Amino acid sequence: MSIASADSGPSVASVEPAAPVAQFFIPAAASLQERRPRTLKHGDTFALFDHNGDALSGPGSPEGLFHRDTRYLSHLYLTINGKWPMLLSSTLRDDNATLTCDLTNPDLFDERGKLRLGHDLIHLRRSRFLWNARCYERLAIRNYDDRPQQVRIEIGFGADFADLFEVRGTARARKGRHLPPVMGQNSILLSYIGLDDRRRSTRLSFAPQPDEIRSDLITYDLHLEPRETRSLFIEIGCDQTADQPSHRSFFLALRDARRALRSSSSRAASIATSNEIFNEVARRSISDLYMLMTDKPEGPYPYAGVPWFSTVFGRDALITALETLWLDPQIARGVLGHLGANQAREIDPVADAEPGKILHEVRYGEMAELGEVPFRRYYGSIDSTPLFVMLAGEYLKRTGDLATIERLVPHIEAALTWIDEHGDRDGDGFVEYGRLTEEGLINQAWKDSHDSIFHADGTSAKGPIAIAEVQAYVYGAWQAAAEIFRRLGRPERAAKFLARAEGLRRAFDTSFFDDDLGTYVLALDGDKRPCRVRSSNAGHALFTGIAYPERAAQVTRTLMSASSFCGWGIRTIPSTEARYNPMSYHNGSIWPHDNALIASGLARYGYRAEAARIFEGLFAASTYIDLRRLPELFCGLPRQRAQGPTFYPVACSPQAWAAAAPLLLLQSCLGLDFDPNALHISFNEPQLPSFLDEVILRRLQIGNGSADVAIRRSGRHVVVDAIDCRGDIRVLTTA
Repeated sequence: MSIASADSGPSVASVEPAAPVAQFFIPAAASLQERRPRTLKHGDTFALFDHNGDALSGPGSPEGLFHRDTRYLSHLYLTINGKWPMLLSSTLRDDNATLTCDLTNPDLFDERGKLRLGHDLIHLRRSRFLWNARCYERLAIRNYDDRPQQVRIEIGFGADFADLFEVRGTARARKGRHLPPVMGQNSILLSYIGLDDRRRSTRLSFAPQPDEIRSDLITYDLHLEPRETRSLFIEIGCDQTADQPSHRSFFLALRDARRALRSSSSRAASIATSNEIFNEVARRSISDLYMLMTDKPEGPYPYAGVPWFSTVFGRDALITALETLWLDPQIARGVLGHLGANQAREIDPVADAEPGKILHEVRYGEMAELGEVPFRRYYGSIDSTPLFVMLAGEYLKRTGDLATIERLVPHIEAALTWIDEHGDRDGDGFVEYGRLTEEGLINQAWKDSHDSIFHADGTSAKGPIAIAEVQAYVYGAWQAAAEIFRRLGRPERAAKFLARAEGLRRAFDTSFFDDDLGTYVLALDGDKRPCRVRSSNAGHALFTGIAYPERAAQVTRTLMSASSFCGWGIRTIPSTEARYNPMSYHNGSIWPHDNALIASGLARYGYRAEAARIFEGLFAASTYIDLRRLPELFCGLPRQRAQGPTFYPVACSPQAWAAAAPLLLLQSCLGLDFDPNALHISFNEPQLPSFLDEVILRRLQIGNGSADVAIRRSGRHVVVDAIDCRGDIRVLTTA
């Protein structure tokens, strides 16, 4: 992802003078960890609320209701008799369908200071969810006193219609204009006309009709008999026509929302283990993935993360699809279809677009429409294109779905042509990046902070830059292309691509491996000088198989050394390097997806014990994290006994590729693989991490059948048992 768009980065104040202001850093003025907001998402709409269910806008606050990169509701708060209610509990359902906040009244006094109502006598339950660009809420108020009570419920609100990039900290010299509120008996319409001449509107509707309605506040005066419950319903629609809210519309929408979540997540294999805490981690991971999933014409597509990246990102979705391919191949199918349909067709310097290049990011807000940020349809990532071809090959290997691949062939061909004609800028066989305008991203690999690519002395590398993992992805793309064209009955092209892969492998080993470092260098700069820096990037060479087997032991030792593996996971940059900072975004932090890809690479070369150590570290971290939800990243400070990890202040959570990380880690340890032609499900040298004694996988899909499999520890061995096979499927184990 990008600091400019897909990931939270350092504050604007930390940018070096030479860095252009158009890098759109996310300022660290407020920590998401301080408030730990509750997140809801459906389609192109997401919302962040505090634990009380309120949204309190302010400097650096991301709270509110967002739709297509605009904040449609920036302020929402509830009081009882003019006082803030006290929090009892706040929780998301396991499937992320609804947010429930239980509140109660504090001690309430009259104007003379006499206690009028003791605390904990009025219970308020806020139940809220998103569906089809609307936020639905039911507020149930129950009187537990033995006497009747008169309570006043006030709900305040406001809509700033801020562009997401404004919320993230980008200043604007000019803005559009707010229209006067339009008030009805039970509704309020708030509208804004942007500088792009688009009208954006928020309609708040209430049932029953409030006792008082103002432009920023509604009031209910309720008489509650002992044990009586009253329900109030609120609908907040983004660019919606007026509808009368009611209990019926609330419950019908709730039914539809839950059905849709169940339908999409039912495609996934299920995971049950001997460790109930890991079961919670797995359930949350799968729930987060399907909450972030957005239906596109081509199929399901995982948006990158909330709050900053709830939109299409190429790199993130491609890696998420690779992580979940064993679990639900339809994710990969949707990602390939959507990215193929939006592949660049011409040169557009502002968008960093070149024919055949795969999307980096899409934005729909006012600032993107006006060109104030370059991300309306932006192609500035160097790795999305080879990852696209890689995923196509892996999807074919997983499913045998040649018909889908045949439809994608024009896009695969265009991507391969881009690698040759535009990716390799100087004809040396390596793919380099360099932005086409001063407004584009400086660094265009996944570590895209302005200071993430540097030499051993800490000086920034000058471009065009050939970064290590991108060469690994290109190798994977050539390998994938060879398999695709072999299956298409074109052996000459397949042989050509295999030769390209082997040539790149030799050149990569010569130019990138450094015996003194014990690993691959971070990158080659524009003068072909190696950036002699140890980094987690080298682990991606194991992930795609570009590393020669004789290099794997050295790379593994370096990755798992004390300077790199801190106990929670592998740092992006080990403590031995010049720019190491465990609190930085890319120079010493721990990213779950990065660790999952590295663990997959370790397992590929037979280092399953090391992969299990990474799995154990990330699992241990999750036990300290709210909702068992792995965030985008956390700080790389050393693990201390009886203490949890140190959180990164503006890390997104949930984040798709972080949610998928435990799923890929499980596959890597189990050695789980599929052969759709032979209808075989195989477990190659399976190993269980120390916190698991048994794993049961149900509905492992292959061909038109599926299997349920149990993997159990038996002394020093791991035993695989096929519980049930539906169809002509065989489950194989290799020791």
